Amino acid sequence: MEGHSSSITELAIVVVAALGCGLLMRYFRQPILLGYILAGAALGPSGFGFVENRDQVRLLAELGVLMLLFFIGMELHLRGLKAVWRIAILTTLFQIAVGVLAMSLLGLYLDWPLPLTVVLGFVVALSSTAVAIKMLEEIGEKGTRVANVTIGILIAQDLAVIPMMLVVSAFQSDAGGIGLEAIAKIGLSIAFLAVVLIFLGRGKRLRLPFAKTVGRNADLTPLAGLAFCFGAAALSGLLDLSASYGAFLAGLVIGNSTSRRVMMHYTAPIQSVLLMVFFLTIGLLMDLRYIWDNLGTVLFIVTFVAVLKTALNIVVIRAMGETWPRAFLSGVALAQLGEFSFILAALGLTAGVISPEEHRLLVAVTVLSLMGSPFWMEAARRLHRIALLGITSGRETLRLTVGPEAKALGRSGGRIGGWALWLARPLLGDKTVAPEAPAGQDAPAESKAPSTPVVRGRPLTPEPGGAEAD
Repeated sequence: MEGHSSSITELAIVVVAALGCGLLMRYFRQPILLGYILAGAALGPSGFGFVENRDQVRLLAELGVLMLLFFIGMELHLRGLKAVWRIAILTTLFQIAVGVLAMSLLGLYLDWPLPLTVVLGFVVALSSTAVAIKMLEEIGEKGTRVANVTIGILIAQDLAVIPMMLVVSAFQSDAGGIGLEAIAKIGLSIAFLAVVLIFLGRGKRLRLPFAKTVGRNADLTPLAGLAFCFGAAALSGLLDLSASYGAFLAGLVIGNSTSRRVMMHYTAPIQSVLLMVFFLTIGLLMDLRYIWDNLGTVLFIVTFVAVLKTALNIVVIRAMGETWPRAFLSGVALAQLGEFSFILAALGLTAGVISPEEHRLLVAVTVLSLMGSPFWMEAARRLHRIALLGITSGRETLRLTVGPEAKALGRSGGRIGGWALWLARPLLGDKTVAPEAPAGQDAPAESKAPSTPVVRGRPLTPEPGGAEAD
């Protein structure tokens, strides 16, 4: 009885901490999932140690993953993807290819095994749906061309997660390699998914066999949704496929049926609770000591991934015919690693593809990437303002986005910041004061730097409070 009371106390602390951190993130206009991760990190073994037995919440977290895929399947707007399918698919394919290639090259330098480089390449290719949509809503881009392109790419990434999971699972059955049987299984699974997407993309709504009997019953409807989700996941597992594959297909079917709105309404609270548990588990799995001991490697990978993803997205989206400001804004919105990065890392750990230490590395990189969302949010606000001002030049867009930070670095960063500012003068488009040269050397000619950038008579500098005037 005493142990049972202790478990109840731990659960109460976890729920209250999750609520408090979620409210804190909402106050600062950040994704709530970051609050759940921080609550788990604070309560876990690396923090205050209130929760030491992670197995108590691991099963609920796995159910939360299935519900996440189930909901994403229901929320996919296949007709919306048709309008931007070329940009979405090509950008996603480039992201995956470049991500795997870049992590393979980095793996050669750091002596990583092949499975880890593949999993990390997949992780790098994915972006955070929650953070990207939050950015678009905060800066007033919801419903615009930028939002359509960004959401289209996110949908394509969600679809690509299923083949990624199948590939990661295939490493387990072939002891670190993918044989012909695994390749055939992955090919058939992708082909079946393509057939389902083509069939459902016709626009006709399906009528589920239990829809008329269940109706809008508040008790039976959520139970029917859970049964459909977990039943499809179990069937997929029996066929030696990923359980997530079945849950995603179940969501696709319901999302294109006449029961979509009713099912989403009644199952949303269950999904919210299970997802809270999932992200709490991610926080519990965070090893702060590991991050501190490997801070250089973790920060290097986070920076490398952020720069790589942003630059790649901008170049590809611009090559697809979008203007520079739109390409920059979409690239910034897609810069973070995503929720599915945690899922792929957990799948790799469960399948024995990656070690616990490698899993800690993936979790640390993903969490720090998500925690950098406030900086990307500020960049998105500036890019939104640039788009409103009608700027189309790529160089001007880049200058007005990073110019204030470069100038601030030159003013307050000492000699290193001064040299960085002077070397960046072609980017900033002006002449800057060179830093003091060492004794015996001549410094470059000085000239006065211009003040705050002004475009069409309007200053670009953010107003007090961080908000941009539209």
